[in-house]
Amino acid sequence: MKRHLISAADLTRDDAVLILDTAEEMARVADRPIKKLPTLRGRTVVNLFFEDSTRTRISFEAAAKRLSADVINFSAKGSSVSKGESLKDTALTLEAMGADAVVIRHGASGAPYRLATSGWIDGAVVNAGDGTHEHPTQALLDAFTMRRRLVGPDTGLGKDLDGRRITIVGDILHSRVARSNVHLLTTLGAHVTLVAPPTLVPVGVEQWPCDISYSLDEVLPKSDAVMMLRVQRERMNAAYFPTEREYSRRYGLDGERMARMPEHAIVMHPGPMVRGMEITAEVADSDRCTVVEQVANGVSIRMAVLYLLLGGSEPAAPTAPAHPSPAATLDRSAARPAVPARTEENK
Repeated sequence: MKRHLISAADLTRDDAVLILDTAEEMARVADRPIKKLPTLRGRTVVNLFFEDSTRTRISFEAAAKRLSADVINFSAKGSSVSKGESLKDTALTLEAMGADAVVIRHGASGAPYRLATSGWIDGAVVNAGDGTHEHPTQALLDAFTMRRRLVGPDTGLGKDLDGRRITIVGDILHSRVARSNVHLLTTLGAHVTLVAPPTLVPVGVEQWPCDISYSLDEVLPKSDAVMMLRVQRERMNAAYFPTEREYSRRYGLDGERMARMPEHAIVMHPGPMVRGMEITAEVADSDRCTVVEQVANGVSIRMAVLYLLLGGSEPAAPTAPAHPSPAATLDRSAARPAVPARTEENK
């Protein structure tokens, strides 16, 4: 693992599989009565969020706390940022407080890269979403969910998504999730197809390692996973399609369209969902939809990322006895015999 996680494009196939395998063991920890590991005890993780977020912020907070790290949540609203403080001065403040890792979400594309390369802080930087650029941990949890569903939790260890056909539908233009998924899924051997109205396809998308289609019905029968994206109206300053009804008719996923997918295929969504727009309630509530599963997997993936960046460089897997996993460390500490009390016989 590298020092920072800024872009999914920075990950090699081995890097990505290492994270997915580590997350698999972290997911097993979540099934235990005591869900904490002592791996990052004494480390400080700062959640630096300049944009509103629910799933990502809470997920990173839960991940850090389950690894026994100290967590500081920083929100731009109500902070010195609202008074005009720069990113540099905020970063210097965090450095003075001894932050070992900074998880940053920012509205400006490139802000995490700037933070990581500026020399303002010495800790690891994790990109939790920057503008319309990337969201690497979301792509990792999506790939983790796909591997668990399409390959299997145990049989998938050490494997990638070679040969799988993934379709991403919706607002590609403004989606950092789409960009990160194209990079990561291609690295893992999957074949990615983007489906969107021509107005919601980025300029230069022909250079991306994926196919482009403007017809959802054509690609559904040959898709192993279909990821629906929300139309990000908050980032739009023009009319990109005639009406919501027209968009939903051509690019929304309903029960009839879902029936055309292969039986093993799954439906995904990074959230938040807009029911009735890109996805109907029938599809969102079906067994084939993995939205809630993705949220749970997000905690495991972010535990794996923080563990590998701050705690160790080897997979936390039971197959590597030379490098004990954080779970194994917990088992040993729990099984350690108590020190016998001093008596007259053993004084």
